[in-house]
Amino acid sequence: MRFKGQRIAVTGGAGEIGGRIVEQLLREGATVAVLDRQPPQGVQARHIACDLADPEGLEAVAATLATERWDVLINLAGVQYFGPIEGETPDSLRRTLAINLLAPMRLAQAVTPGMRARGVGQIVNIGSIFGSINFAHFASYSSSKAGLRAFSQALRRELAGTGVDVTYVAPRAVRTAFNSAKVLEFAALTKMAMDPPDQVAARIVDAVAARRRDVYLGFPEALFVRLNALFPAVVDSALAAADRRVAQLFA
Repeated sequence: MRFKGQRIAVTGGAGEIGGRIVEQLLREGATVAVLDRQPPQGVQARHIACDLADPEGLEAVAATLATERWDVLINLAGVQYFGPIEGETPDSLRRTLAINLLAPMRLAQAVTPGMRARGVGQIVNIGSIFGSINFAHFASYSSSKAGLRAFSQALRRELAGTGVDVTYVAPRAVRTAFNSAKVLEFAALTKMAMDPPDQVAARIVDAVAARRRDVYLGFPEALFVRLNALFPAVVDSALAAADRRVAQLFA
């Protein structure tokens, strides 16, 4: 019962990974609110209906969070476009940045004053390995997750000493319906590992419980994160051949 008595808000909590996270949090004693367009299935969790890509919807849910006590905010909701950057519609680009980056920032902004006043709290941002290793054909997704990683680091520094912790978790690809047919072709072509959602959800919950700072899931991807930070040209070379093969998917 690591979360007994805690009030936790989870964006994207009705999805395949989010649902598993919510189930485990409830089993471990938390009271959970799911922030999603769809209600959660098969769990006794509160549903706060919202479209995080809609500016008015985002402001409405931020106002709701700001008026209540929250021990943990988990920013999980995300969307992804895969393909040449010129093929992404302006609406898709705006939606990607709104859901993946702006919404986590705005909701963290909403809950931070209460957490700071109480001297305890935790903001959890679920990023991606792609936020540190920026793959071709995932330009908007990689950029939004890189921004989320930077925001997590900046917010952690800002909240140092307040009792409010910031956790950033970066999974690699996960085997869910989140992946389009083209992404599955990409995974097969590049032999990209895809983790089962149960495993990823459990690792995320463990990271939250341990109040860890930065968690990168998967090997060798976690190693490549370090290499890309120090020697990006080496990673460029490692990915170049795969990028050329992937380009053929869109020829």
